Amino acid sequence: MHLLLIAVTILMGAAVGWSIGANDAANSLGAAVGSKVLTLRRAIILITIFGFLGAFLQGGQVTKTIGKGIVPMDQLGKDLSLYLALVACFAACAWVVLATYWKMPISTSHSIVGAVAGAGLAMGAPIKWKVLTDIFICWFLTPLGAALLGFIFYQLFKNSLYRIIPRKFLRPGLAALIVISGCYVAFTWGANDVANSVGVISGAGILTPNISIVIGGAAIVLGIVTWGYKVIETVGSEITQLLPIMAFSAQLASAINVHIYTLFGIPVSTSHSIVGAIFGVGLVRGVRVLNVRIIREIVFCWLATPFISGIISFLVLKTIMIFVKIGG
Repeated sequence: MHLLLIAVTILMGAAVGWSIGANDAANSLGAAVGSKVLTLRRAIILITIFGFLGAFLQGGQVTKTIGKGIVPMDQLGKDLSLYLALVACFAACAWVVLATYWKMPISTSHSIVGAVAGAGLAMGAPIKWKVLTDIFICWFLTPLGAALLGFIFYQLFKNSLYRIIPRKFLRPGLAALIVISGCYVAFTWGANDVANSVGVISGAGILTPNISIVIGGAAIVLGIVTWGYKVIETVGSEITQLLPIMAFSAQLASAINVHIYTLFGIPVSTSHSIVGAIFGVGLVRGVRVLNVRIIREIVFCWLATPFISGIISFLVLKTIMIFVKIGG
């Protein structure tokens, strides 16, 4: 029974990774697709490569926060930590898959953090409220910081790049900048978001951090390839019509924003970051160019995400505890 529980938990963590790839692939090169610089197929290939590199090379810091920073899973009994990991992964995956079906770019970071906290509350485990509060504050700062950087970068680049790049090289030069900045976004996304799929698995001591990250990275790649196109369409073209310099400014702003949080081990939303950055560059041209309806729907899903995934994990674990005695 114990081995079966471990196997199902690993499988559920991989399912979260798949859902992350499906929903968050858009955060990297959705803007490049929307501005017609890359085809959808080429964008998915690049996201796959650089997302996996980010997960493998810099995914460790945020994995520690998800695994042990919210609920000290290493201090719980083996059964408790296993059930918490399993239920948290299930709740996060369920909500992300539903949002992806609706083509909404939600935060997988919000989903897994809310799910871990909900499961912890259900079993009466100690919650590190100070860490949780800091994470919540950073969630609000993420889109604001990205919007500000996007606004500043677009103001700087919209005229200066035309003077720096010779006219005959302007189009290919801008295309190269968009692809490079998009690959940077993919790298930082992989580094920050791989923890959302395997942080609890590592924290429960089921697998070593390095093996967990490889499994999570592979699952994310599978999600990108199989279902990543759905949200790419929303981010790439439905928030605002992106000119090439706008796409470059938004991607650079989002990547720098997320990378800073990743270095400090803080799980933030790459979805919040890229949508905030696109909003920021769109503001330079005026609010009239923004699709206010789609932005309103995205923000509503953002706010609802940690609470919905937390409620799901709380109720599922409470139901399991009615039928199964979970020992310490």
